[in-house]
Order: sequence, then C-alpha cells, then structure tokens
Amino acid sequence: MSAHLPAGRKVRYGGDYNPEQWPREVWEADHAAFDLASIDTVTLNVFSWATLQPDEDTYDFALLDAIVERAVAAGRDVVLATSTGALPPWLAHRHPEVERTDFQGRRHVYGQRHNACPSSPVYRRLSAELAGRLAERYAGTPGLVAWHVGNEYGGFDGGCWCDLCAAGFREWLRARYGTLERLNDAWNAAFWSHTFSDWEQVVPPNMLSEHWRGPDHTAFQGITLDYRRFMSDAMLANYRDEKERIRAHDATTPVTTNFMGMFRPIDYHRWADDLDFASWDNYPPGQREHARMALAHDVVRGLKDGAPFWVMEQTPTITASRDVNPVKRPGVLRLWSWQAVAHGADAVLYFQMRQSKGACEKYHGAVLDHAGRTDTRAFREVAALGAELDALGDAVLGARTPARVALLFDWDSWWAAEMTDGFNRHARYVDTVLAYYRALWQAGAQVDVVPVTVDLSRYDVVLAPMLHVLKGDVADRLEGVVARGGSVLASYWSGRADVDANAFLMDAPGPLGRLFGLRVEETDSAEPGVTNPVTLKDGAGDDAVAAASLVFEVLVPQDAEVVGTYGAEFYAGTPAVTRHRPGGHDGGEDGGEAWYVATALDDVGVAWVVRRVLGRHGLVGPYADTDDVELAVREGADGARTAFVLNHRSDAVDVAAHASGTDLLTGRAVVAGETLHLEPTDVVVLREDPPR
Repeated sequence: MSAHLPAGRKVRYGGDYNPEQWPREVWEADHAAFDLASIDTVTLNVFSWATLQPDEDTYDFALLDAIVERAVAAGRDVVLATSTGALPPWLAHRHPEVERTDFQGRRHVYGQRHNACPSSPVYRRLSAELAGRLAERYAGTPGLVAWHVGNEYGGFDGGCWCDLCAAGFREWLRARYGTLERLNDAWNAAFWSHTFSDWEQVVPPNMLSEHWRGPDHTAFQGITLDYRRFMSDAMLANYRDEKERIRAHDATTPVTTNFMGMFRPIDYHRWADDLDFASWDNYPPGQREHARMALAHDVVRGLKDGAPFWVMEQTPTITASRDVNPVKRPGVLRLWSWQAVAHGADAVLYFQMRQSKGACEKYHGAVLDHAGRTDTRAFREVAALGAELDALGDAVLGARTPARVALLFDWDSWWAAEMTDGFNRHARYVDTVLAYYRALWQAGAQVDVVPVTVDLSRYDVVLAPMLHVLKGDVADRLEGVVARGGSVLASYWSGRADVDANAFLMDAPGPLGRLFGLRVEETDSAEPGVTNPVTLKDGAGDDAVAAASLVFEVLVPQDAEVVGTYGAEFYAGTPAVTRHRPGGHDGGEDGGEAWYVATALDDVGVAWVVRRVLGRHGLVGPYADTDDVELAVREGADGARTAFVLNHRSDAVDVAAHASGTDLLTGRAVVAGETLHLEPTDVVVLREDPPR
C-alpha cells in the first residue's frame, strides 16, 4: 500500500483546464493569468474522447499535442487524463451494449457522462486502447507528473445492472464462493425459498428483483452487499485495464484517479493498492462543513497508509450541481485549502480553470470567469493563495500526520447497516462516524481514519463507531489494543453481522461482547426528534446530561462499569454508556479500557465520552475548549513538526500558542503561551522549534 507521489518542489497548485473548448487566442490570455496566480500544474484531457477518437478506427491527437505543448512552454507541469469518463456519441451508436442499465432496470441511450457499463468488453477494450495510445504518445513529455485515469468512478447511482453485469456478477461469485452450497449458506438462501441450484439463476439485485422502495430496501442483504462489492471491483477492473496499458509505455509516472471522499457506492479501500497515490474532489454539501471535510481528507489519506494525497478538484467560488449553490465567503477558499494541506494534501487543485460557455457546468466556479477577468475577488483570492503556497515551498511536502488515534471506517458496515431491516433507517453510518470524528477534531486529536484491516499496534486509542460487520480478526486486534493498555470505543449496532451480513448466533455485540463486558438484550428505536436523557458520571463530579435519540440498546453488563444511564422509558436507570477494564476495576497492570455507547448521543454526550477516552492518554489538544479552532499537525521524516491552527469561527478569537516556532506564512516568531489573535478564516502555519 506504499505510495508513489509525483516529485515536486512545493505544494502543487492549479487544476482542471479544458482549452479544447476555446480558440487559441484565449489560451494565451489564460496562461498569462495563470502566471499571475502562481499556477504550476494543469490537469488536461479529462473529457476529450470524441475529439481524440472521432470514430472507432481513427485517432487524432493534433489538438491535444498543441495543448500539451503550450502548457509545457509555459513551464507548467501536466496531469494527463485518459478521457474515458464519458463516452463519445459514435461509440454508443455503434455499440449500444456499452450503455449502462440503471437500478430501475432501464437501459440508457446516449447522454451525460458516467454512461458506460463497466462489464462491457467493448468499453473495456476501447478505453484501454485509448489510454495506451495516450501513454505511447506522451510518455516522457517534459513536465508530465501524473496520469489521471477515468473521472469520479461510480457517478449516478454507482453502477450498472445489465445482462453483461449479471454475467460478470456470476463469475465474481464463482471466484468468491467456489460452490453453490457455500453461496446459499452465505446468503441464507433457505429464507423465502431462494436456494439456487444453478449459477445462471442469479440475477443482479435491483428494483426488478430483490429491492423495494430503493437501494437500501432489499429482501436479501447478502445478495446486495455482494453486488456492491462486485460493482466496486468491476469499475476497479476498468481502472486496472487503463493503468496496465499506460504501464506498457510508461513504467514510472504515477497513476491515480479522483475519488469523492466518503462516496457510498465504491469501497475505496478495495482500490487502494492499485493507486500510486490517492486523490479526491472536495465539494462539501454546506458552508459549515469543516469537520466533515477534515474527516474526508483523513479517509483519503488513510487509503495509502497515511501518505500525502492530492485534492484534485475544489471550486474557487460555487458548485453547479446543488439546488442552492452559495458562493464561498471571503477567506473561505484560503481556509479550506490550508485545511487540506494541514491534513496531508501535497496538491490543491481546482475545477475549473476557466468557465465553460455552455452545458450543465457553465456557471460552476472557476479561476477565470466567462470574461476572463483577473480583477475579481475570486481571482485575487486564488492568486494570494498561490503566492502563499509558493512561499511555503517544500516545508511540508511528504510530511505525515503523527496520529496516535485511529478511527475505523468500513464500507461493508456502511452498506450492511443502512440496508438492514428491523432497527431504525434514520440512523446513518456516516452521521454516526462524523459525530465521533467531530468530537476528536474539536478535541485537537491527530487522527488516522483507516480500514478495519490496518495494523492497530501503533495506536493508543481506536474508535469503531457502528462497526456493524466484523471481518477477519478485527475483534481479536481490538482486544489487543486494550490488552496493551490502549482504549477502544464502539457504538450501537457494532458486532452484529459477519462478513456475509448474517447475524452472529450469539448475544450482541457478537465477538465483541467479551471486550466490552456486556450483552445487548433489546434494541429500541424512535422517530427523529424523540429523545431520552442520558446522565453521564465520571466519578470526579464532572457529570453531564446528554440527549439520546434514534437507537436505544438495552444493555446487560457482565463485568462492565456503568458510566451513563437512560432517564426515560421502561429501561430508565439501565446502562446507556459503559466502560470495561478487562484487567480489573483499576485497569490491571496495563489499564486498558473498552467503552461502549449504546445509543445515538448528541454532540454534548459524544464529546463528554471522547474527551475522557483521549484524556486518559494525554491526547486532548491545546485548543480543545475553543469551539471551531482546529489544530492539525504534519511531521516530516526528519522529525520537523508543522502545526496548522485554523479559525473556522465566524468571529475573531484569541488563543495561547501551544508551542514556540515560526509562522511560515508571515515569518513572525511565535513564543509558546503568547496570544495568537485569529480573525475569522485566519490560518497560522507554525514550524515548531525542535525540543531542547
């Protein structure tokens, strides 16, 4: 899972540039403006298949040659895309089987993008051929720093449900299970007379087969879970096709594709080994999403074992895909860009460099608007940030997050928990994960967000919110964290299902029961807005009352200590939060702890629990009590630490500097304990003095 990042002298800056949409005289004005904004990297050729290949037997690279030559002449580095994220019209007309079939079972005709069936032999052949021809022609081009395969895999509803995919699914199942007997057992096919006697009887789960109401309502969770795994792998096969053809002509230039953060349809962990470096497109759903963005950055960083990543796209101003598209307020572009760098980004790139004159993204924000002006507020902010990144140089390149806290993120648990009947469909996986991450973020903990397969021995604290599906030896490894003195925290619905999404035939939380010292006797649910007060007591007089909602597990402690109790319903006075010390009440020689939260606590309650878990290990940060002031740290191989202090508040705030050092943005010397005055959206990038 080691990363191979493009070499560079600084944090890369630039973005998605589409000069094929403009006459050549516009290119000259564009590059002059890019110089003003310190743009050093452009992503080219993202959606040009129809231009590059006007018919199945003809390729024409003349226009792309000119575009690449002009970028190289301007001294800019190039990320060259393969253009396979959108089909050309001739391909769909000549080979209609390449068009996808949606979840409703409708075969699409030509239109939009993300419009190919990943199982289509024709699509796989022609997309790989195009990637190979591009690599053959442009490998070795001065300034070529990365290949960008496809674009935002899994758009629309995340896949295809056609006959080709059905056949591919059956082959995937044969490889996974080997026999129909094993398949029927995994899917609990004796239920509702679903026992399969021939592989050809298996069809994709969609609205024509196992589903009702939508993709989360399925009669057989195991079938749908496997189809989601298959579809993730089918699109990965498309990526591998293209990468293999690139590697036939270019053995060294890094290859990536742009992910979408916490994107439900694709399990990015299944792709991690095939990426040379991770990258993603940062389009938060609202204006106050700083904790969610931080979580998404950390999810992507965790794909390559903590190595730096790229932000391949963000908007300078507005998006164009939402019902309401507010503009980024003054200073927010800078703040969010520095947040990305703080969490491990070695590139901050935009979509787009110049606004398109037509189609659905013509009003999407850009470095240059339709008039190409360089005197707008947006351009001034883009140029100012470019100058800051120039001044930063290589100070943080390659530096990693020195995390002692891990948060487990698991697509199988996400998929399985949200399509399971019987509990509460208003309880959502990402909402639950974000609640715990937000508490870590506010507390100033440095966090790695990692798959359940990761080595946990380097972490003092491991959080596993809604770890619904237990795979492999994760239960044993969580026990190992506590056995060596660490702390583990899990939430409701954890430990309920095995890798096939079947319930464990034992008390919940299944194989985690011994670790947490309890069993779950019942699981109650309530409509949104219905709350149950939970009283939290730590024995030191710092008690709190939190509101719990949605899910209320009724716990029977075995040797766990009760920390929080419900205040209402027939289970009033029973445990809602517990702490188990397997070595004894005082923690034994090592003093490890396992916390279990049986309900959806509000932010007050989650923060109360998380602070106690972190505090035991000295991991509460210096700005934890100042709302919306973020601390993120990157540490180089030489041990040099750079701390980023970011003010996400809407007002100014004064905080005491946590360390002495130099603010790399201003050159000002900072002394530990002195007052840092942070205006709204302010950022301090503090190169900490080495310890004496």
